[in-house]
Amino acid sequence: MEKEAHEQYEYARRRLRQKKVLYFHFVLFLIGSLFLFIANRFFGFGAGTDQNWCIWGITIWLFLFILHFIKVYITDRFMNKKWEREQIERLVALQQKRISQLESRINEDTENKI
Repeated sequence: MEKEAHEQYEYARRRLRQKKVLYFHFVLFLIGSLFLFIANRFFGFGAGTDQNWCIWGITIWLFLFILHFIKVYITDRFMNKKWEREQIERLVALQQKRISQLESRINEDTENKI
């Protein structure tokens, strides 16, 4: 039972760290986006280029943040250790079934030859 409790603790600790990093990414995104907007509009940074370059930068960053959000709250939530263990057990069972089929076929072939 202690191993299971330790696994639950490690899973909770890992999820908490993932969420903490996601929240930090969100705050960094907000501050960075504000900085890019102010640098473009008020300080004229990048005036020789497209005037809305900050919108492109913020959009790309938002897309990356959305991918990070999906990874933390959707993908990793369902594809955890339990899911991995179930998939491994399923694949091992399929392999064992295939091995037993091949062994029975080999046995049948050897009996037919004798």
